[in-house]
Amino acid sequence: MSTRPNAAKWSPDSWRSRPALQMPDYPDRNALAEVEAQLASFPPLVFAGEARNLKNALAQVAAGEAFLLQGGDCAESFAEHGANNIRDFFRLFLQMSVVLTYAAASPVVKIGRIAGQFAKPRTSPTEKRGGVELPVYRGDIINGTDFTAAARVPDPRRQLEAYRQSAATLNLLRAFATGGYANLSNAHQWMLSFVKDSPQSKRYAELANHITEALGFMRACGVDPQSHNELRTTDFFTSHEALLLGYEQAFTRVDSTTGDWYCTSGHMVWIGDRTRQPDHAHVEYCRGIKNPLGLKTGPSQKPDELLRLIDVLNPDNEPGRLTLICRVGADKAVDLLPQLVRAVKREGHNVVWSCDPMHGNTITSVSGYKTRPFDQILKEVRAFFQVHAAEGTIAGGVHLEMTGQNVTECTGGARAISDEDLNDRYHTVCDPRLNAEQSLDLAFLLADLLKSERQGKANKTQPLPAVAGL
Repeated sequence: MSTRPNAAKWSPDSWRSRPALQMPDYPDRNALAEVEAQLASFPPLVFAGEARNLKNALAQVAAGEAFLLQGGDCAESFAEHGANNIRDFFRLFLQMSVVLTYAAASPVVKIGRIAGQFAKPRTSPTEKRGGVELPVYRGDIINGTDFTAAARVPDPRRQLEAYRQSAATLNLLRAFATGGYANLSNAHQWMLSFVKDSPQSKRYAELANHITEALGFMRACGVDPQSHNELRTTDFFTSHEALLLGYEQAFTRVDSTTGDWYCTSGHMVWIGDRTRQPDHAHVEYCRGIKNPLGLKTGPSQKPDELLRLIDVLNPDNEPGRLTLICRVGADKAVDLLPQLVRAVKREGHNVVWSCDPMHGNTITSVSGYKTRPFDQILKEVRAFFQVHAAEGTIAGGVHLEMTGQNVTECTGGARAISDEDLNDRYHTVCDPRLNAEQSLDLAFLLADLLKSERQGKANKTQPLPAVAGL
């Protein structure tokens, strides 16, 4: 029998009796009920066994035996959904993963913010332009980006389109992951065309050459990579913020093999920094599903509040169940993270620590664009690793808003994108994303950090040299 507190009182709709922040107010409640009933009859997007596989992989991350790479769009768009965009995102993910695997000499757990990341929490419920005030855009699953009264009305039928797009995206991702595209022999071919003349392209090409040589050596020894699935395929999981709870409830199904409830809209869901109140709807919903969970931890998070949330969301202290996604900001990380890390370590909680260097470093540029300076993103990542090294805990992964497209949304990076450049290719419908070149830049920084960490551990376990006469 489960030891989860109040397990008997939980049900897929028990969140409805709790306060719910960041939820849209649908004017047509009957239409909403019809859509949710229709979604509940649809096939699941993912399966309980896949979610369990992810939890097992995240348990390896918690133990320091793997590294977590989680990333993707800030908010997926209906308009930009296409095979080329999905392919470019996936190939960038493969590039970053192979860079990290080579440096850390350990597996990389790959989780995309994709196939479900359609809803976004917002700072304000309304938006003003030229004296006109309208409801804020909350993601394509809820309303439209056009600044008109009609577009900004929450429309439940958008949830049906979100499901269709998620299903199509998952179908293509599974084909890429298992159909040969992820074969390590293709490492040279993963380079995106507009990154080929970037400062990091030479470094990646050298790494790909090493992989090709290693595969050739294996063949010469009689080991054919084609007969080893781990060299030809990859595991790729999906995730999104569990913000629109009616949609999530519709895909909450009982696993026939275990009798447990799983959210089948994605392998992993997370609770945002704005909806992490222990007695509110989002925590209530997530505590009852068996999927791996993420919990965003922002600068206002207090150690005792975090410990209470961990007790609610992972009462059995299961490895891989809970990932703490820290988003405190580059200038606050060294001051705020240690107290959280120490509290969790002191209580013996089994968690994955992940760094979100994006959300705490958002600024408004001189030209009026929302942006993120790349140097601040790097600064927070470095601080995250430094804190965990100092506390004797594991820097388990990163959580990024990124795209495989050649956008200009975050300033800085190898090409030194300036404030004036933002207007060139600023395509995001919500928050600024790292482009492919900046993402690869960050992967190499992480590789250096992981390599240093690995070498440090090796030195600590190295036996002391024998001393003459002793």
